[in-house]
Amino acid sequence: MIEIQTKDNEIICILDGILDKNTSIKIPAAQLHNKKVQLLGRDIKSWNTDFVVSLFNALQFVSPKNITYSELPEGMERLLRLAFQAPFKTADASAPENPFLECLGEWGVSCWGSVKKGCAFIHDCLCSWGRQITGRAVYRSKDFWMILGDCGYKSIFIVSLISFMVGLILAFVGAMQLRLFGAQIYVASLVTIAMTRIMGAIMTGIIMAGRTGASYAATIGTMQVNEELDALQTMGLSRTDFLVLPRMNALLLSMPILVLISDIMGILGGCFVCVVFWEIPLGEYMRYTINAFRMTSFWAGIFHGAVFGFIVALCGCYFGLNCGRNADSVGSATTNAVVYSIVWIIVTTGILTVILQGMGI
Repeated sequence: MIEIQTKDNEIICILDGILDKNTSIKIPAAQLHNKKVQLLGRDIKSWNTDFVVSLFNALQFVSPKNITYSELPEGMERLLRLAFQAPFKTADASAPENPFLECLGEWGVSCWGSVKKGCAFIHDCLCSWGRQITGRAVYRSKDFWMILGDCGYKSIFIVSLISFMVGLILAFVGAMQLRLFGAQIYVASLVTIAMTRIMGAIMTGIIMAGRTGASYAATIGTMQVNEELDALQTMGLSRTDFLVLPRMNALLLSMPILVLISDIMGILGGCFVCVVFWEIPLGEYMRYTINAFRMTSFWAGIFHGAVFGFIVALCGCYFGLNCGRNADSVGSATTNAVVYSIVWIIVTTGILTVILQGMGI
């Protein structure tokens, strides 16, 4: 139980008996204003943390220097002192919600700030390329070859497997419809045009966004957490030159080759379906494949792949450099790098398709 006694400018709280969550504490906040509080223990048989929480909430508006402790159990006194070390904060439940137009304006300002920040980063990357051409960019060639190997030959297996399955699926779906007209032989043309023109590049871009873009963001984000980026800046080295430039160069060199491999594996996947399941002669499949192949479609796919590589490198490095300084921020940066890479790959595909279609390619 608790007994409250008031003496001049001091309030004495006498605590005794069993102190738990059922112990009532009623001290009006007005009585605590500019007064000292003495917590006096008398024959306390037992207590628990529920009571300490209730007591803390009752005395939240009292300055810790105005609270004294007498004859309290050692554990209770230590817990109360620890609780009162930090200022008590209450959530402002009555805070009014911002009007819709104000929220819309804040969102617009935030989006504009993100656009400016992204454009500034792209400008820095292009300036790094300019410094590389003139021989003034500073980065280690060892890092470039290591990154090139990671996003190059180490990615061949996953790109080949996924592209083979995509070609297989295209052939299955196409043959199921074309056989209604007795034209399943044109599955070879369908798979060849789809893979060489756009599907090979898209699948490679998405795979590299999940594999390499995430790796870029996680690596650079971890460097941010470990303050290695601050060390680079202290040494007078450009973070864009040292970290972003080799990664962009590696992806721009490896993506066209990976797209070529993706095209070949997709065509082989379609060939496997047609020869094994639809009993189309291998020679006929290859003849229709060669007839459907166009260099303009092939180079369009290679160009798409290079653009997608640039996008993946930009997104991965951007979110890595702008990562916070804790483990959760690294996870968020990795997620954002993959999501934004895939979104911009799809958006860019639509834009380039319209442009190439207008050019007659």
